[in-house]
Amino acid sequence: MSIIESLGLSHPIIQAPMAGVSTPAMAAAVSNAGALGSIAVGATDAAGARAMIEAVRAQTSGPFNVNLFTHRPARSDPVREGAWLATLTPLFQAYDAQPPTGLREIYRSFVEDDAMLSTLVELAPPVVSFHFGLPNPTSIAALKRAGCLLLATVTSPVEARAAREAGIDAIVAQGYEAGGHRGAFDPEAPDDQLGTFALTRLLAAQCDLPVVAAGGIMDGQGIRAALALGAVAAQLGTAFIACTESSADAAYRAALTSPAAHHTAMTRAISGRPARCLANRFTAWGAEAALQPPAYPIAYDVGKALNTAAKAKGEGGFGAQWAGQGAPLARALPAAELIGLLAREMQESA
Repeated sequence: MSIIESLGLSHPIIQAPMAGVSTPAMAAAVSNAGALGSIAVGATDAAGARAMIEAVRAQTSGPFNVNLFTHRPARSDPVREGAWLATLTPLFQAYDAQPPTGLREIYRSFVEDDAMLSTLVELAPPVVSFHFGLPNPTSIAALKRAGCLLLATVTSPVEARAAREAGIDAIVAQGYEAGGHRGAFDPEAPDDQLGTFALTRLLAAQCDLPVVAAGGIMDGQGIRAALALGAVAAQLGTAFIACTESSADAAYRAALTSPAAHHTAMTRAISGRPARCLANRFTAWGAEAALQPPAYPIAYDVGKALNTAAKAKGEGGFGAQWAGQGAPLARALPAAELIGLLAREMQESA
C-alpha cells in the first residue's frame, strides 16, 4: 500500500508546511479536499504546537502533517553578530529605528526539545515531517510507536540514504527551485543544487523509499510530470501563498504578483541559512553585503526586527517573502478550490 493509500488521500498532493504562511485553516481545507494539509510548528513551542494541532483537528477529520525544524542548534559568535548588527544599522536608521542590542536563537530545534516530543507523542498527528536534518533515534522511535508516518526533506542522495537508515518512512525531494529554506542537513557543506526533477528521478531509481517531489511545482501538469518520474506525490508551497487561508501579509501577496516573482534569489542575509525569496530590498542588500551573517536562526532575529521597522514606515521589501521559481504561476484561490483545480489539471494532462 502506498503512503497515499495508507493516508486515505484522494489526490497525491501535499501542501507544504511553510512556517509563517500556512495556518490550521489552510491545512484543514486542504485535508478536507482530499490532499494532505500541513502546519509548521518549528517556530513555536510545545504549547503553541498543541493549539495548532487542536485547531486543525477541530476543522477536519482527515490526515494532516506537522512539520518540525531539526537544525543543528546555533552557536553564538558575539564578534560575528556584532559586526552583522553594525552593518545593518544604517538600514534601521533609514526607518528611524535602531537594531537590537543583542541577538538570540529565536527557534528551538526539535533535536533538543523534549516538551515538543512529548506533545507530539501524546497527540499523535497522522504525519510528522522534519526539515534541516533528522532527529535522534529515540525521537524517531517514539513517534513511530505513536503511529505517526515520518517524512524528511532531503536535497541529495546522501541525505536520502541517511533518512532511510534512520527509519524515515518517505522522503521529500527538495529541488533547488524550491521556495523557502533549503532543507540541507549541513548548510556549510557543498551543495550540488540538484533540480527537483533530477533529484526526484535519482531518488526514485536509487532509494527504496517513497519520494515526494518538491520545488517549482505549481499546477496539475507539474504534479503529473513528477509522478511520471517516480514520485508518489508532489509537495507544493508557493502555490498556496496567495490562498485565502494564507497568513502572508499584503506586501508579500503584492510581491507575488509583481515582476519580483520572475527573479527569485537564494539568500542567507535574512535568516542565516540559504533560502529562496522573491527579489526584494533585503535580497538586493544581501547580494552586496561583504559579511557572512550569524548562524541560523540567530540572524533571523535581526532580520525580523528590520522587517518590522521598515513595515512601520510603509516599506514591505524587507520581509521573508519566500517563494520558488514557479512563483509567476501562483493563483489566488481558496485552498480547497486550488486542490480541485490541481486535480482537474492532472486529469486533463494525463
